Amino acid sequence: MEGTLIDRLARLRGIGDAYHDYRGELRYFSRETKASILRAMGSSVDDPAALAAELSRLEIDRWRRLLPAVAAANGSRIGVDLNISAHDFGATLVWTVNLEDGERRSGTRASADCPEIWRGEVEGCWITRRRFELPIELPPGRHELKVVIGSGTASRCALLLSPPKCYEPPAIRSGRRLWGLAVQLYTVRSRRNWGIGDFGDLKALIHWLAPRGAGFIGLNPLHALAPADPDRASPYSASSRHFLNVLYVSVPDVPEFHDCAAARARARDLAAQLEDLRAAPLVDYRGVAGVKLEVLELLYRDFCDRHLAHGTPRARAFRAFVAEGGRMLQMHARFDALDAHFRATLGAMSGWLSWPEEFRDPEGPAARRFAAENARQIEFYSYLQWLAHEQLADAQALARELGMPIGVYGDYAVGTHPSGSETWVDQSGYRLGAEIGAPPDPLALRGQGWGLPPPDPIILESRHLESFTSLIRNNMRCYGALRLDHVMSLFRLWWVPAGRSPTEGAYVHYPLHQLLTALALESARSACAVVGEDLGVVPDEMRRAMPKFGLYHYKVLLFEKDQDRFRRPNEYLRDALATVTTHDMPTLRSFWEGRDIDLRSALRLYPTADLEQDVRAARARDRQALLAALEEEGLLPGAPRSPGEPFTLELAHALHVYLARSSAVLAAVQIEDLLGMTEPVNVPGTHLEYPNWQRKVSSDLEDLQVREDLDRCFAEICLARAAPQGRG
Repeated sequence: MEGTLIDRLARLRGIGDAYHDYRGELRYFSRETKASILRAMGSSVDDPAALAAELSRLEIDRWRRLLPAVAAANGSRIGVDLNISAHDFGATLVWTVNLEDGERRSGTRASADCPEIWRGEVEGCWITRRRFELPIELPPGRHELKVVIGSGTASRCALLLSPPKCYEPPAIRSGRRLWGLAVQLYTVRSRRNWGIGDFGDLKALIHWLAPRGAGFIGLNPLHALAPADPDRASPYSASSRHFLNVLYVSVPDVPEFHDCAAARARARDLAAQLEDLRAAPLVDYRGVAGVKLEVLELLYRDFCDRHLAHGTPRARAFRAFVAEGGRMLQMHARFDALDAHFRATLGAMSGWLSWPEEFRDPEGPAARRFAAENARQIEFYSYLQWLAHEQLADAQALARELGMPIGVYGDYAVGTHPSGSETWVDQSGYRLGAEIGAPPDPLALRGQGWGLPPPDPIILESRHLESFTSLIRNNMRCYGALRLDHVMSLFRLWWVPAGRSPTEGAYVHYPLHQLLTALALESARSACAVVGEDLGVVPDEMRRAMPKFGLYHYKVLLFEKDQDRFRRPNEYLRDALATVTTHDMPTLRSFWEGRDIDLRSALRLYPTADLEQDVRAARARDRQALLAALEEEGLLPGAPRSPGEPFTLELAHALHVYLARSSAVLAAVQIEDLLGMTEPVNVPGTHLEYPNWQRKVSSDLEDLQVREDLDRCFAEICLARAAPQGRG
């Protein structure tokens, strides 16, 4: 009996029953796996009475509640499923729609006239589920439906309506195919930055590439990390995805810098250290944070004295930013101040899970007292966010001014750090007793755990998807396009209970249609296109939903194969971003020379020697197939002419032109592949074994801007993008 209750509760909480593994075999999740995930969700599975009570509550909420929490439609008409009891059946529905602009529309409908889609008995009460189609057209937006049936009380439901599809830039709608440069911003070298690529470098990239025909600059996630612990550098493990990494602030470009003698003097004192930070082959995050935060604090003090004290226009702009950021910004700034405090005074690890217990409640007495006593320090972190948003917005404005149809193309990480600001502020929305990851695949036979807590789908829906909507809106604010990392998360996530192997995880499902509707709505409002990173195992539900809602697919040339044949340019999907490699893959040169296989072997990442040999044999076939594809397109380079010959920049150039000929409306060129670099920026499956997220590019930006070979490459890419699809 208890096992049956667990199975029923698991279904109500979104836990799947089975999945097809990478071999195509159907694998069922064990009851113990389901129970472990339910425990992570806060269910009392070990108490039969509590288990039965939770099951009863959820079943009543799902089947006896008149309206769902959220109804969604991508269009102007919407229908809502109603649960009508035997007592109320036949009574008149009185409905009211409160539009987000304040307008109100209402009417009546006989409940018996609504088509039945299900009937049954729930907790001793007979229920008929009926489909109520609102008889009016509604504009895109977040509205509210209120329904009263008979003499009952009013029930309310959020109505989400989006345009039919996500935003598509006018240039693409008119038939253009765009290209751009993909770069991990922190890796950029320049003779003016302070040891890490910054927003000043981003503007320099735009100045360089916009006149050469690029339509966008693609970046890594710029999410806020941990200023108190700069070495925690993965852009895919954010403290908060609502805010920005303040280390990207270009200090010399802050307006206060030019008027603050103390800051300029300190920068001169740090000149030798800044030169060392620039020259280092890896980003020294701790060194960069030390010099930047020291000088930025001087600038904040100057800002207080020159602007806040006198109510200048710049002070008013800052106050407006803080007001718009509201509670979320206040809490994030409070978090960063507390984190710095406990790192300095207690030597604690970064993150609220390492703080004294009384500070773990963001609205508790201890946190409030700290905020009152450290208002200036908290305001300093708000000031840093303002500078970061100001500089990123300026970069996007520059891109548009110089004619880039998209401009800055951002990246939205699939999750957030378990001990960061985002989870501290929203502790009930994330389940810290589990992590998200992936089931076993050929290169990770033990599965993957990513160390990121999953959001609870029940909580997400009960809040009308407002947390998701807020995240998407904040991430689209300064971008012309946004990539969603692991877009399959909108449908399902692989939950791994704490302390268990990823092989003992299971898929938990999310409200795909509602989430995509919210995404399409925000996309239209922000005029921001959406690219869904759909690599790996993509369920059929996601494959159908992406074109329906207008998300671009993510196509990697090295993965685009039929058996041992690479797809030809005219065989690519139109609605896609195409790229040769990605940040999680070897560089093109490393791929060709097999250096990535050598590295993974040295790091002991292959489970067996046989698997490593299989990978080497497959790589040899891939090299041959790449040359065959280039030859068919008339792009075969002078060298290499055979799979055993060394890599050349001529090969990289040929592959980029091949990519540019593709049908895909967007094509991204990785900066590392332009330069023939070998070291990867990230090796999946490693932590301290490899310096992930630290390796810089091999040349200063100033040197790249005057290279004639790159100019010729960009010109040929432009010609290929403008030519009819297929052979250029």
